[in-house]
Amino acid sequence: MKLVILDRDGVINFDSDAYIRSPEEWKPIPGSLEAIAKLTQAGYVVTVATNQAGVGRGLFEMATLNAIHDRMHRAVGQAGGRIDAVFYCPHAQEANCLCRKPRPGLHEEIGRRFSASLKGVPCIGDSQRDLEACAAVGGQPMLVLTGKGEATRREGRLPPGTLVYKNLAEAVKSFLK
Repeated sequence: MKLVILDRDGVINFDSDAYIRSPEEWKPIPGSLEAIAKLTQAGYVVTVATNQAGVGRGLFEMATLNAIHDRMHRAVGQAGGRIDAVFYCPHAQEANCLCRKPRPGLHEEIGRRFSASLKGVPCIGDSQRDLEACAAVGGQPMLVLTGKGEATRREGRLPPGTLVYKNLAEAVKSFLK
């Protein structure tokens, strides 16, 4: 099975320091929907692993998060792609849960749900915590410079072997050769 794990905010859609709080605020980064379509057409199982602390902080309800993800699924579908599953951590950082990245709980759950080894699986994110969660399960960390990616690269504490790309489209192109 060909599997890929994507972060959501800053990778697929534009991020906001104030959180994406409604479906209307969810706006795809140019080229991201087409990149997911290419993954789908190449036979990849496309998953999303995303921290959504806004739920735990009471900034929006689960119904709103579901509506945001519904908008994302529809947009990807209109581009000819598919996201097979979205895994999210709804907890605030203070909850000290096992599923909030940089902890690998979301990634481990993806491996269990799809009965797949995550060794070498491309994990594409824009933050240090995305890359650390990926490295913890033996995946291939890929940093995109969209979202918080530029700042993450400047901080320079990337896990060994992290590959860096301009955006999701460039990252996907690198392993669909």
